[in-house]
Amino acid sequence: MKADLTALWQRYKDYQDQSARDELVIHYSYLVKYIANRLAINLPPFVEIDELISCGIEGLIEATEKYDYQRKVKFETYAIARIKGAMIDGLRAMDWVPVSVRQKSKELERAYVEVETRLGRSATDQEIADELGISKDQFQVWLREVSVASMVYLEDFLPGDEDGDQSKRIIDMLKDDQAEDALNMIELAETKQLLAEAINKLPEKEKLVLELYYYEGLNLKEIGAVLGLSESRISQLHSKSILRLRGRLSRRKSQLV
Repeated sequence: MKADLTALWQRYKDYQDQSARDELVIHYSYLVKYIANRLAINLPPFVEIDELISCGIEGLIEATEKYDYQRKVKFETYAIARIKGAMIDGLRAMDWVPVSVRQKSKELERAYVEVETRLGRSATDQEIADELGISKDQFQVWLREVSVASMVYLEDFLPGDEDGDQSKRIIDMLKDDQAEDALNMIELAETKQLLAEAINKLPEKEKLVLELYYYEGLNLKEIGAVLGLSESRISQLHSKSILRLRGRLSRRKSQLV
């Protein structure tokens, strides 16, 4: 099978054989369904999985067209990030997050920026609640409400390239010691540095949740099993990490774009 796949890649890349490309897309299409099912777990029921799959196929085709089979990187490793990114782009285009949730997300980001800048450390839940003028219980409700949106919109701060391509995604910014092409995919060194610095300042549990979710590809339930925490607690940690990152990076956004 490996020899057959290598032959297909050679036919497509070396001789521009479109039928070979189609065969490759069909062979790797299982990745799309796999990722769609995992992503759908954490999305509202009104988001159709077929829509995710449709977007994912586009990501798979893009990955197939851009993949360099002569490099020592598994196609699956390369493709998964682009398939998931295409699905996230599709969710963003649907604009399904209510305005009220977006507003709460922005207020939370602002609170994290102001409190953590003032204190010089990560803020506690109570400190953020006090900054917002709400109770700690209300703060927890806000986190739950923005949790789904936080899984989709982390990439909003990332700049596109000179041609207006907005396809850069958070997964491209995380170092993968096993994937030789990880750093070569990053064209903007300053963006990479800023993001790395922001992630390093996160509390350890939040940093670990980000790594397991975005790099290891685990869903919230699986991360909870790894860390011995409930799925709701993992969702909360994820939301707080994204709010902290977006808040900190928003101060430098003008430098990125």
